[in-house]
Amino acid sequence: MNIGIIGAGYIGSTLAGRLTALGHTVVIANSRGPETLQAVAEKTGATPVTAHEAARSGEIVIVTIPLKNIPELPNDLFEGVSDDVVVIDTSNYYPLLRDGHMAEFDGDLTESEWVQQHLGRPVVKVFNNISFTSLGSAGKPAGAPGRIGLPVSGDNAASKQKVMQLVDELGFDAVDGGSLHESWRQQPGSPIYGTDSPAAEIQKQFASLGTERTAAQREQFAANHAELEKKMMAQS
Repeated sequence: MNIGIIGAGYIGSTLAGRLTALGHTVVIANSRGPETLQAVAEKTGATPVTAHEAARSGEIVIVTIPLKNIPELPNDLFEGVSDDVVVIDTSNYYPLLRDGHMAEFDGDLTESEWVQQHLGRPVVKVFNNISFTSLGSAGKPAGAPGRIGLPVSGDNAASKQKVMQLVDELGFDAVDGGSLHESWRQQPGSPIYGTDSPAAEIQKQFASLGTERTAAQREQFAANHAELEKKMMAQS
């Protein structure tokens, strides 16, 4: 496939390298311009382009930038782009480490629902609960023992299926995460965030959590997330 990536950080660069190695044609963009991506191009095999060019690159576009920077993307980023182009969102909300407090997430709105509103395009959420190191090196053939599961959430069945096939190709078991509104179950603070869990464990956790987030779950996830961020800050 032809795949565009907007964001050249850890996840974006890792995906670029993995996808080109699988034979896909990949273009990659950042906020500073293609001329700043030569090192990434040499390392991954992806072609540096502008964000507008990445959004028009082919069948799948992956948006993988800090959540707080989503509103800075061009308003016409996807203008004229075919409706059958699938947009993937990998974002996570890190209020302590990076994003600051964003009141939008004090209620029931999920991170990717907010991204979808800003982009004006349906999105599929995936690749947000796995580290870039595991994403880059922990993929295994289908059926292999210890294969990691990755949740895929979204509202369009055809788009989800296309993304789930890509997840499988990358060496992970795709788990249907339900609707985009249910993607709170894979956000930071959830039981499957950063755990490299197998598909069966993810499905078990989803069944236990239910589909509608309760006040108690919100409180517990927020506490878990704050503790995680504090540990990450202490290690940096």
